Amino acid sequence: MSLMSNLSTSMISSSSSSFLAPTNFNSSRTQRVSVPLKSIKICKCVATPQEQQTAYKTNVSRNANISKLQAGYLFPEIARRRAAHLLKYPNAQVISLGIGDTTEPIPEVITSAMAKRSHGLATLEGYSGYGAEQGEKALRAALASTFYGDLGIEEDDIFVSDGAKCDISRLQVVFGSNVTMAVQDPSYPAYVDSSVIMGQTGQFQKDVEKYANIEYMRCTPENGFFPDLSTVARTDIIFFCSPNNPTGAAATREQLTQLVKFAKDNGSIIVYDSAYAMYMSDDNPRSIFEIPGAKEVAIETASFSKYAGFTGVRLGWTVVPKQLLFSDGFPVARDFNRIVCTCFNGASNISQAGGLACLSPEGLEAMQEVIGFYKENTKIIVETFNSLGFKVYGGQNAPYVWVHFPGRSSWDVFSEILEKTHIVTTPGSGFGPGGEGFIRVSAFGHRENVLEACRRFKQLYN
Repeated sequence: MSLMSNLSTSMISSSSSSFLAPTNFNSSRTQRVSVPLKSIKICKCVATPQEQQTAYKTNVSRNANISKLQAGYLFPEIARRRAAHLLKYPNAQVISLGIGDTTEPIPEVITSAMAKRSHGLATLEGYSGYGAEQGEKALRAALASTFYGDLGIEEDDIFVSDGAKCDISRLQVVFGSNVTMAVQDPSYPAYVDSSVIMGQTGQFQKDVEKYANIEYMRCTPENGFFPDLSTVARTDIIFFCSPNNPTGAAATREQLTQLVKFAKDNGSIIVYDSAYAMYMSDDNPRSIFEIPGAKEVAIETASFSKYAGFTGVRLGWTVVPKQLLFSDGFPVARDFNRIVCTCFNGASNISQAGGLACLSPEGLEAMQEVIGFYKENTKIIVETFNSLGFKVYGGQNAPYVWVHFPGRSSWDVFSEILEKTHIVTTPGSGFGPGGEGFIRVSAFGHRENVLEACRRFKQLYN
């Protein structure tokens, strides 16, 4: 690691180093300040007071909704604590099975298409500037035929984007601040945080670890990680992810039929996150639109990130059917289109060339191979924790393993694993109060790292 990167890491992580364990930092400071009094006076004169005198504040008040957010967003917080751990153990071989970031190379059939498009931009014939904000026609048509061929979804129902996470925030802009919303508990934190930022929620209630005005639909092993809808209050918007992140649970056809009926009975809109649909191993629905009537109550977001390794390339899509209407009869798709045209200039033409290659017969086969690799990783992790006597969930339909540590704080378990094995996981409570007592272990990793991580898990918990 270079001197500059060391400096940068220490600046970012200084506030978190004390979280992990005591260090010799304080004692070394004590030794260093045992210097002549004159030196101490010089330090005081040059540093802090001067900075305080030159501080300038504008007259613009901070967004009160953002100030409601608790600590940092989960995954940057994990990265911060990982960096602090590396400061403490600079020679440690840290293995990251926390943030769900892909690790294996993008298949060549896909990268060659992106390279060809990129080189074409250097020619008069191949150059293109702004494209359609909704995405290139050929890609929208390919998405419609590949994933929604017999479901009544047409190419102009599909909006190509720079990722599902970005579209979640754009949808929140469409909905505005006056809607009520429900989330699975636990669930991907972007749903809740974007709702807080939009002003849809009340303050964070520390006693229950929830935001006011959000309906948390508890998903537990006891209910098969599908909420008891008879106990769920009516809300305008329902965020639902299947296969679920973080639990790995996939909703059955019967369960999704119940969810669609629940939305229709209440006049609600479902935002269905299908980012892991291609990981499905059983006969559960891969799209909400497999359920009759869903086009009247649902939006679906999806992504190439976890299929083709596009976490850095950035390409996804959202389906907003024409049949989905607001209470005044106005089509939701027209408002979403306006937001897309106002806030977005369309996905990169290079990444869209890659997306089109993903949907070719060769590309689909290559993606299935990559998915198969990660699913093998998942199987190894599941078998490891099973052998150690843990209750393990997920792993069959998603690249995540949800491990139960009953009676323990998930952040404490995260810290124990990091401190004693140098492995980064994700604390379950970061996904909502229902995640307390669990950790999520990601299967995204090189095979040798996954095998080594499992060896260390066995060493710690055997």
